Amino acid sequence: MYDNTIAQKISQQYKQQPLTDFASVKPETPLDTLNLNWRERDLPEYQRTKHVHRLHPYLGKFIPQLVEIFLRKYKPTLVYDPFAGSGTTLVEANTLGIDSIGTDISAFNVLLSKVKTADYDIPLLEREIYDILKRLDTYKSKFSKDEKVNQLFSTKNEYIQNWFAPNTQKELLCYLRLIKDYTYQDLLKTVLSRSARSARLVTHYDLDFPKEPQTKPYQCYKHQRICQPVEEAYKFLSRYTIDTLDRVKEFSKLKTKSKVIVNHADSREVELPKGIDMVFTSPPYIGLIDYHEQHKYAYELLGLKNNETREIGPAKNGQSQQAKGDYIKGINDVLLHTRDYMAKNALALIVVNDKYKLYNPTDAGFKEIGRVERHVNRRTGRREGAFYESILIWQKI
Repeated sequence: MYDNTIAQKISQQYKQQPLTDFASVKPETPLDTLNLNWRERDLPEYQRTKHVHRLHPYLGKFIPQLVEIFLRKYKPTLVYDPFAGSGTTLVEANTLGIDSIGTDISAFNVLLSKVKTADYDIPLLEREIYDILKRLDTYKSKFSKDEKVNQLFSTKNEYIQNWFAPNTQKELLCYLRLIKDYTYQDLLKTVLSRSARSARLVTHYDLDFPKEPQTKPYQCYKHQRICQPVEEAYKFLSRYTIDTLDRVKEFSKLKTKSKVIVNHADSREVELPKGIDMVFTSPPYIGLIDYHEQHKYAYELLGLKNNETREIGPAKNGQSQQAKGDYIKGINDVLLHTRDYMAKNALALIVVNDKYKLYNPTDAGFKEIGRVERHVNRRTGRREGAFYESILIWQKI
């Protein structure tokens, strides 16, 4: 249960206009004036998923505007995210000209963060984008006629065989094979992963948590009709390839020359440079998401190394007392390790839903100097219902 006093305060804030002029936030802006309780009309989806922030779906990420606000308020020179996830902190830091570092144990998360923050030769990227689609279309026309082509794009991988229709498999594997011929291979791998997510044999209303392949027609709660399982990937590969190009081009107009470093490592052990003056992160919420499992299609298609045994607070561990103890120890170990690389009086801003009251700043060598509460009210499907976040503001001691 969330604190009723905080819930009442947020209810009062809903009667006021939330902050939408993000550039107006200055170091002198008082924390208690930051009304971050956005409704859909205040902060519509196209703004929350602007440019590269929507290169690939990712559960459990915070919205970019949240990062922007606190980067503008505290103006760090080097910001670090030890749970980099999809790279939101790194992207927003770059647009503001702030050097950033991100670390993540997930190979896919690292791939996604690097793709979002990389520098691109846009004319070259555009040529490669249209060339791979042209070649894919050529091969696609031969799938039903040429047995040698069919064999070329086949696999013995059980996951791929079970979760994708036969024609879908060929199109995905063809795209994957073509990627090696291009400069921007990581970006094309991200397109492939995004397409695979949509092209799986799953119901339209349960892309996030499918339990088993959907091989027969079904009553679709999303579209209110009988829907058929997906039998092709081409329409997604084509759409997402072009969409990715457009988003990268859009971000290239905002991108600065500030440095971005992305580490594929355990944040409890990674070597970092000294002088980090701000941490901005959202650790995994205990017992909610298996972060490797949510992108299993990418791990299987791309052959990525799976480090799920190193996840902190995965869903499969549940929310027992033992799980809570293991979780907060993992989080504190990350913060204690990070603290060694932080400058004097540096700040750690941590976005959490701490309903179990597990976060104690002194356990990690910090003191709390502020806190901002917000209600997250745009939740749909299996994630609908009241949900609250706290932005904990800690200072190194």
